[in-house]
Amino acid sequence: MTKQLVVVENLGDWNTEFPDCQIVHVDEYLTRDEFINMRNVQVINLCRSYKYQSVGYYCSLLAEARRHRVLPSVKTILDLSSKAMYGLDAEALDALVARRVVSARTGADQSVFLMDIFFGHCQQEGLQDLARQIFETFPCPLLQVEFQHQGRWRLNAIKSMSLHKLNAEQKTWFGDALTRYQKSRWRTPRPRTPARYDLAILYNPEDKLPPSDARALNNFIKAGKVLGIDVDLIQRKDYSRLAEYDALFIRDTTKINHYTYRFAKKAESEDMVVMDDPTSILRCTNKVYLAELLRTHNVPTPKTLILHKQQIRDVEQHIPYPIVLKVPDGSFSRGVCKVENREQLMEITRNLFKESELILAQEFLYTAFDWRIGILNREPLYACQYFMSKSHWQIVNHGPAGRFTEGGFKTFCIEEAPPEVVAVALKAANLIGDGFYGVDVKSNESGVFVIEVNDNPSIDGGVEDCCLKSALYERILREFVRRLDQRRGI
Repeated sequence: MTKQLVVVENLGDWNTEFPDCQIVHVDEYLTRDEFINMRNVQVINLCRSYKYQSVGYYCSLLAEARRHRVLPSVKTILDLSSKAMYGLDAEALDALVARRVVSARTGADQSVFLMDIFFGHCQQEGLQDLARQIFETFPCPLLQVEFQHQGRWRLNAIKSMSLHKLNAEQKTWFGDALTRYQKSRWRTPRPRTPARYDLAILYNPEDKLPPSDARALNNFIKAGKVLGIDVDLIQRKDYSRLAEYDALFIRDTTKINHYTYRFAKKAESEDMVVMDDPTSILRCTNKVYLAELLRTHNVPTPKTLILHKQQIRDVEQHIPYPIVLKVPDGSFSRGVCKVENREQLMEITRNLFKESELILAQEFLYTAFDWRIGILNREPLYACQYFMSKSHWQIVNHGPAGRFTEGGFKTFCIEEAPPEVVAVALKAANLIGDGFYGVDVKSNESGVFVIEVNDNPSIDGGVEDCCLKSALYERILREFVRRLDQRRGI
């Protein structure tokens, strides 16, 4: 039978009204043979401090050396002491925070909200599931979590609490929480098998149109567990930690003069596997370069002209109205305009040339949808039809104040997609490299035409994965494993 010890730094910290437990002073636990040789023990470490090299720290450290099951573990203590560590671990909780805190919160005009979590329980009924997940991520008897409102509620800080600093109300709740905890079976998590590789996924939680939504990111994490890969979500602030990983997967909207490109360059310089690589980003994000590349290699595209300021009027001689104008580095339908006549042409180009010395003019080919062929390492992976937004000529219709609407979609297995669409997409993607690309293709009675090649194509839960399901995420991560194995000569 498992024995439970509650270790305290000062015996006066324990209230006689608390549940009946075997209370042990930390000095005795650290030094007496009775505890050194004890087996099948659970230790609840309630020392006043877990600071490095304090008696509270050594209590957990020696408990683990004695193979006693201890709460908190040394790993939890170290994670809680490092804001960078718990900030990263808590990223997956942010979406849940945004939903739950606002529903349980009163006085929403305040920007900070504190929640106490005792043995996985909190006093706010609407936040019990969140409290449990935080406790499972940071198993510590007494936690205080700070939420901050920055456009939405976010988990901002997590710290351990000391028993002797609890007020009367908190002590009552502590006793109740400990009683519940004692009644539940205390489980030691199975030892984790060391991960084969560590993969960082760069993402931006503030992006309204990210390449992968929260559901897809979670699916990548699940796929990593299946394949023995530790998958961490990182952000722009984690640049200095990039070299800790074996590989980088960019799930953030890429640009050249942008931190995403710097991340890719840094990963490449560290000899990490990175998708997409800096060369792919360079080739795909600049539509001027891409247009010239496709033209040179005879890949069918709509009629396209690369314009500078002196050529504006010349466009009418080559391309009939309506004409589509594009800035070189637009994404998700941004920086793309349609003009119907010369007046609009002059006005729009004047504005676009403020952003770039060169812009693209392209023949307008209306279709009800665009094909998107996902390609990984020169092999087609999935096929989607993205339909135009309602009463609009683009898939994404950007409105005022950052609002936007999107059209629908239909996902196909590669075998079901038109072979000519897949073939021209492969030809275009192969000009870029052997990374992960999404090729946009239009098809009409005149043929098939490549619109562009994207270096970080969308993978959203319930969209691109409709056919392959979890296999889509596993296939992408397997490519990272294959490249890492190849570098190690495995």
